[in-house]
Amino acid sequence: MTERRIIPLQPASPLQRAVALPERPQLAVPPPLSLYVHFPWCVRKCPYCDFNSHTTRGADAAIPEAAWIDAVIADLQAALPQVWGRRVHSVFFGGGTPSLMSAAGLDRLLTAIRMLLPLDPLAEITLEANPGTVEAARFRDFRAAGVNRLSLGIQSFDDAMLARIGRIHGGDEARRAIDIAQTHFERVNLDLMYALPEQTLPMALADLETALGFGTEHLSCYHLTLEPNTPFAHSPPPLPDEDAAADMQEGIEHRLAEAGFEHYETSAFARPGRRSVHNLNYWTFGDYLGIGPGAHGKLSSHEGIRREMRHKHPTRYLEGAARGDFVQEAREVGTAELPFEFMMNALRLTGGVPPDLFASRTGLPLEAIADELRAARDRGLLEITADAMRPTLQGRRFLNDLLQVFLRD
Repeated sequence: MTERRIIPLQPASPLQRAVALPERPQLAVPPPLSLYVHFPWCVRKCPYCDFNSHTTRGADAAIPEAAWIDAVIADLQAALPQVWGRRVHSVFFGGGTPSLMSAAGLDRLLTAIRMLLPLDPLAEITLEANPGTVEAARFRDFRAAGVNRLSLGIQSFDDAMLARIGRIHGGDEARRAIDIAQTHFERVNLDLMYALPEQTLPMALADLETALGFGTEHLSCYHLTLEPNTPFAHSPPPLPDEDAAADMQEGIEHRLAEAGFEHYETSAFARPGRRSVHNLNYWTFGDYLGIGPGAHGKLSSHEGIRREMRHKHPTRYLEGAARGDFVQEAREVGTAELPFEFMMNALRLTGGVPPDLFASRTGLPLEAIADELRAARDRGLLEITADAMRPTLQGRRFLNDLLQVFLRD
């Protein structure tokens, strides 16, 4: 990719001399807590998708919805000692395609969550949905069950583009789904993708204009990437070159800024006051309990920070649930890993984070990464002031290079 413009660094606040990492960092108070629930089924798996999803045909389709819900509720009950007394500020149903769930099943699951957890009365409750006709018919009942934010996987309004990336809906179906969603939900996010096979800049901007025409207040715009072990990785489609993709990215950013959207995260744009509460908790290194097949979680305690992953395959997950065994992998995050883990999330935020957030979320003094901060600043990748540590435009364009500064052996 050709080098893009670089914005100058603001005057940096003084950094103290670097200090050694403590053996076991201590958090004064735990960070905010969210809940993630994974629904692992899709009608058909897209050729670019590397998420833990399985088609509704084959052996896994024989698992009844009720059995999956029973297992997820049991999973939550088993995890309660890890989060006793902690208020939950957001819930996110991801997948897979959670909108394939019945409205009655979702209502049962949300009822159990409210009974078992101190859920904030104003909690953001998001459901990922595809714009298929079957799912859209359930939107009203999803809202009645308590979902208050819908995230629609539109990707494109162009029928040819949708066919090339293996989506099962068409552009007209996407438009109808948005109309239905906005009838029942005040908060609707639209997912778009760019740098699609044989896509041009005018085509990408045409998708964006269509999305803006609906008056949505939150957009997620993702660059199509070839993830390992996916059909697209094995047989790559003809994609735009890096410069063309960069032009699409810059064109999208410029148009959304012109339309009054804040580009607050690498791929997320929102009107003022409409940012995703759940995703912001990820990016500010908050805690999240992940339940359901393959769900990941991050939980902090006085003993340190622990990452978990549930049994990934739906059948193995249900077999584990019968034994009261839900966790496939668990590990404590080592002290030396914490700077990278924190920055890997926080530096996705275009406005960065306050410097003191590093200490409050990792238990480490900021001085412990003084050398890394200086190095990132001196390379023009990071801007440091008394109010924020934020990636420069260069740092955002080359985020992996910026993050590697914080990667320790």
